[in-house]
Amino acid sequence: MKLVGDVGGTKVLLALAAADGTLVEKRRLPSADFQGFDELLAAYLRDVAAPLDGGCLAVAGPVADDSRRARLTNLPWTIDAAALEARFGLGPLVLINDFAGVALGIAALAPERRVTLQAGEPLAAAPRLVVGAGTGLGMAVLLPEGKRWRVLPGEGGNTAFAPADAQQAALWTWLHARKGRVIWEDVVSGPGLANIHRFFGGGELTPEEIAAAAVGGAAAAGAAIELFLSCYGAYAGDMALALLPRGGVYLAGGIAAKLLPQLRAGAFLAAFNAKERHACVTARMPVCVVTDEEAGLAGAALQALDAVVDYSQQAAISAVYK
Repeated sequence: MKLVGDVGGTKVLLALAAADGTLVEKRRLPSADFQGFDELLAAYLRDVAAPLDGGCLAVAGPVADDSRRARLTNLPWTIDAAALEARFGLGPLVLINDFAGVALGIAALAPERRVTLQAGEPLAAAPRLVVGAGTGLGMAVLLPEGKRWRVLPGEGGNTAFAPADAQQAALWTWLHARKGRVIWEDVVSGPGLANIHRFFGGGELTPEEIAAAAVGGAAAAGAAIELFLSCYGAYAGDMALALLPRGGVYLAGGIAAKLLPQLRAGAFLAAFNAKERHACVTARMPVCVVTDEEAGLAGAALQALDAVVDYSQQAAISAVYK
């Protein structure tokens, strides 16, 4: 069995992957309950009896060039593959960026695990863009390479926030006065939504509380959701123009699935396609929301098993989600 994981700033998903891609012993563990990943993994492995032969962890943070060390962006955790192998007898362990894991999982995503926002004009063997707002703002690109997909992780969430109108410019000014350089992650993420809510005069609420307050008619919460979705759409559209992902733009992360009714309402797509003379380019790009919370875990399994993901036989490889 291979140890596979999706290690995020809020939660950690762990499982064992069999040779056929079946995932067993799946657990969801809150990151905040542990001082470090070693402690969390020890708690998970106490209930695991199967012998382990290496694996893959998809980590929410930059990964060293040798795929052996990583530091989480939004937690004071460092993950050292060699130290974990020695302590737990795991076998060879590979680390990849969390959005590389999500991207690999999306390469095998079954149609029922996504919701289409814009049909576009998809090209089967074209690049795909994965973006996702959660604890942070991640992105990755899938490039077809023979019968495999090559994943290029990126740090687009750390590029400078570019206001598209007067309201967004006022948000930038408000954020800049408080922190200096303003990046997209300060706006398009769970903490970013909380920032926008405070910008509108709202109190200290979690993203879930803001969404609930918006449904209940709270003015600050409703305005925050609307501006958040406009910024999210603008960011995704800008990344799409830079990369031309005619294979599709996939919205992953925890927030998109939770805000699906608001995403369908139009603010996101209006901003995504507001590209002046290039609007016809983004309009041809399929856009969908990933509803599978385990896409990153499945991607880590594909990486651990060195599975061939054949984009011409998409239905045949969806068994990885058993």
